[in-house]
Amino acid sequence: MHGIARLNRGIPAVLGSLLLLLLLLVACGEPVATPEPVFLQATGSTAMSPLLSELAAAFGESSPLIDLEVSGLGTQFGLETLRSGEADLALVSWLPAELDPGWRATAIARDAIAVIVHPSNPVDGLGLLQLQDLFGGRVYEWARVLGSARALGTLQPVSREAGSGTRAAFEALVMIEREVTPLAIVAPSSRAVIEYVVRDPHAIGYVSMGYVTSEVKVLKVEGELPTPQTAQQGSYPLTREFWLVTADPPLEAVQDFLDFVLGQAGQQIVGRRYGRIK
Repeated sequence: MHGIARLNRGIPAVLGSLLLLLLLLVACGEPVATPEPVFLQATGSTAMSPLLSELAAAFGESSPLIDLEVSGLGTQFGLETLRSGEADLALVSWLPAELDPGWRATAIARDAIAVIVHPSNPVDGLGLLQLQDLFGGRVYEWARVLGSARALGTLQPVSREAGSGTRAAFEALVMIEREVTPLAIVAPSSRAVIEYVVRDPHAIGYVSMGYVTSEVKVLKVEGELPTPQTAQQGSYPLTREFWLVTADPPLEAVQDFLDFVLGQAGQQIVGRRYGRIK
């Protein structure tokens, strides 16, 4: 009995020694690394930049160590910046026919290009051939569209600048092999197009539907209005995808962002103003 008692009294001492040894081993081990913040650059389409800024802000709430900076300087600029290694993602609103083999393009939303006029314009809708004539310079007077009794005078097309994905999409979907008239006003952004159309009752322009405001009148094209639903279904004829172009394979942080954008939370944000991909 005395031997058992001595044994029982020794157990706590043994356990304490083992615990001390374990603590010493942990203390001598490698220190736990603190996660480093990741900074990403995304640049390109001015039409896409508001949507990407909204997505980046929501993504940052769930991934605070990944900081994604977004700027809109044009689709072509975005691709050139990605090629030079100065950007991690290019915002591309019209995908070029040939993509660098080291890149990956991911569609994240469906946009509709809205045709806009001054609110006082009585026109409600146009066909694709009419748009081609108006922006190609074949028709110069609103009388040809409205009839002489409701003439508005000389019409003024407003287009986007060279290198704009919205312009490339409009030319591919509307102009086909014809050029936009050199008499068109050239605007550097969708917002600039809207500002011009608001000032000029004779103007007609085109913008990403995400930029449309009550300041302008949106026309039907082939009987359809641009909405998130008609863009998602493809029933509106001037529909295009918004793309994020990255290295292939992308950085881990970039892939995390793509997964978020294509996930439920990201697509819910997309669906507020654009057609969803998923």
